[in-house]
Amino acid sequence: MLEVADIFRRHGAAYRAQYQLLPSQARAMQDIAACRTAYFGGHLKQCDHCGRQVYAYHSCRNRHCPKCHGDQTERWLAIQQTRLLPCPYFLVTFTLPQELRPLAFANQKKVYGLLLRCAGAALQKLALDPQYLGGRLAALAVLHTWTRDMRYHPHVHLLVTGGGLSHDGKEWLAANPAFLMPEAALAEIFRAKFCAALKQAGLLNQVPRQLWKKKWVVDCKAAGQGRQVLNYLARYIFRVAISNSRLEHFENGQVTFRYRDNRSQQLRRVTLPAQKFIHRFLLHTLPRGCAKVRYYGLGSPACRAQLEQARTLLGPAKLAATSPGAVDAVPNSPLIAPTPPLPATARCPHCHLGQLFALRVLPPQRKVPP
Repeated sequence: MLEVADIFRRHGAAYRAQYQLLPSQARAMQDIAACRTAYFGGHLKQCDHCGRQVYAYHSCRNRHCPKCHGDQTERWLAIQQTRLLPCPYFLVTFTLPQELRPLAFANQKKVYGLLLRCAGAALQKLALDPQYLGGRLAALAVLHTWTRDMRYHPHVHLLVTGGGLSHDGKEWLAANPAFLMPEAALAEIFRAKFCAALKQAGLLNQVPRQLWKKKWVVDCKAAGQGRQVLNYLARYIFRVAISNSRLEHFENGQVTFRYRDNRSQQLRRVTLPAQKFIHRFLLHTLPRGCAKVRYYGLGSPACRAQLEQARTLLGPAKLAATSPGAVDAVPNSPLIAPTPPLPATARCPHCHLGQLFALRVLPPQRKVPP
């Protein structure tokens, strides 16, 4: 199967020679190109049925690699599913305006953190208003920086409870299953908080003033019981914009991949020169230490007691009904079935009958280019 690593191996050197890379980008290219090769070492295994030997090389474990973190994704998803409350959920998306994208890319760690924090704060502020809810929500926030065709588009998705815990902690205040809060009011609060945060960070003078009079975009959709959206978000927690399965052709220096249009839901194809493809991929590599997931309100680790109190108030028999015909809204994606678990043991890829057992450890060959 065609892989992103193949493109990096063939055109990575030319791209590095032409462009100056950020440390996170250079490391991602190196790790992905060397993933599951002798560069990282591995094990030599043998089949107990046919006797054939198989080299099993280690993964790079880079958080941008399309081949790694399958087991980590499943563990994270399993934990988050246990934390879902028995109530309706909403998917709220905060999008950074186009005028702020150059600033965001030049100050990724700082601006991405502000984006997550201001989105969570705006949501909680409006939720605490008795006019709308008057209670404290639980929210899971996940940063995305891409569109389906891998263009740069920073935004944050929040999976939010359709209700909140009252101030005294004695009552669960349920929201309308079809409406959480007005998007326009939420966008205004988000804009004001982001402006204040940029001023405090010393970045406000790099932003055109007319931006603060422009309408910002916030989208709020019913998300059923939240499981389908959680399943979608989990797929991108430990990797970036594209999976190897979406790559179709790599010939004559041209890369073709497919994506699903979020409006028409039709499959579309994009063909790019290899260096342009690499450029789009690297736009979404995050600097070291940059958080991609955060928890707010009742979802915060500091509020576990309040979260369990909310669970007790809702009770197992109080599964709130969603609005008629509502399903878990997944952003820019069709409904996704859960990923099947990996087999417990490795079967021989040659005879498909025997099991593989380790013969010896293969040390990393760091001096060998990928």
